[in-house]
Amino acid sequence: MSEGNHYQFNVVMTCSGCSGAIDKALTRLKPEVSKIDISLEKQTVDVISTLPYETILEKIQKTGKQVNSGKQL
Repeated sequence: MSEGNHYQFNVVMTCSGCSGAIDKALTRLKPEVSKIDISLEKQTVDVISTLPYETILEKIQKTGKQVNSGKQL
């Protein structure tokens, strides 16, 4: 069984609180989300999930953070 799709989002995060809020929101989607990798330095959120791209994007946007771009890798 495949782990799912790899999505990468460019998100405006200014502190560990920002990245923590996104991590918390995405962790709630487990087991459909198998991997979350957030880089405050690179301003990226990498997610491996069986959920559709739009669902992950919406979840990140609901934290109030600005998503500059996103793509499926």
